[in-house]
Formats: sequence, C-alpha cells, structure tokens
Amino acid sequence: MSLRINADAPNFTAETTQGNIDFYQWNGSDYAILFSHPKDFTPVCTTELSYMARLQPEFDKRNTKILGLSVDPVTNHSKWAKDIEETQGAAVNYPMIGDPELKVAKLYDMLPEA
Repeated sequence: MSLRINADAPNFTAETTQGNIDFYQWNGSDYAILFSHPKDFTPVCTTELSYMARLQPEFDKRNTKILGLSVDPVTNHSKWAKDIEETQGAAVNYPMIGDPELKVAKLYDMLPEA
C-alpha cells in the first residue's frame, strides 16, 4: 500500500516508549509526524531525534504530535533516549515505536516485503 496526498493514514496499534498506542486514538484530531530511523545508537539518527526533540515545542504550538519509528525494540529506545539527552542535550519526550516485526514499517510501505 502506498500513501497518496489526501489519503487517510492507516491505523495501527504499537508498543512505544510511552506505552501501547492506537494511532488514531493517540493522535485524536491533531496533526502527526510519523518519522522513521533505521537503527538506534547510530550517529546520524541520534542527531535527527535530538533535533526533533528541540523542535517539539514548535510542533506543540501547531497541534502536531511527533512519533518516531524504528525496527529496534522499545527497550533499546529507552536506553537510547537517555544517551541522546546526555550526548545531545535534548530530552526525547515523544513516543518511539518499537517495530521489530516490521508491522508498521510495512503498513506504511517503508520497507520491502521481503
């Protein structure tokens, strides 16, 4: 499935660093940014997540929620969030999805089926 302009984003349930979520329920009537990173504890991804953490107050002003996605498990994300705060000086306060079975990544056509 590919997403097209004006299409509804598919709903999903997932485990995150802030507990289990149902995407539609979590998002409500706000806007959402779902972004992915390939691997926890990698240099570029670390700076990207810290940058999003710094921008979060601006997104909040615009009723826009941030949601990260990685194929690593949530237990890694929690450790990585502490590392990001220590090394980058930005606390990751938005949820990060653990998607080791690739359910959300494939639902959003982010990865090949194989």
